Amino acid sequence: QVQLVESGGGLVQAGGSLRLSCAASGRTFSRYAMGWFRQAPGKEREFVAAISGSGGGTASAEGRFSISRDNAKNTVLLQMNSLKPEDTAVYYCAAELYGSSGRIYQRAHEYDYWGQGTQVTVSS
Repeated sequence: QVQLVESGGGLVQAGGSLRLSCAASGRTFSRYAMGWFRQAPGKEREFVAAISGSGGGTASAEGRFSISRDNAKNTVLLQMNSLKPEDTAVYYCAAELYGSSGRIYQRAHEYDYWGQGTQVTVSS
């Protein structure tokens, strides 16, 4: 069982920045592929960013967002810059445990564990 706890969400003005953090349990964190997704009211959950277990591979749906990880601290970060009101959503951290450690995953159904989410609200 892996537990994921997100933090760092909040209210920010358009153009501002936030850094989300996801703390993961488990002794083999460096083998987990990690991802961030978001879900706005009335919309489907959508991919935001992903990173491979080693951190050597990353993907992001937004050029304004970047993902990184610190395997020594069992943490994955999402840096969000130039935020827009349309970025308002609940942001979820997810972990994939059983695939190739060098891969990144961009589809929600590929992930095995999810956090509870953290709300990000961007005011205009």
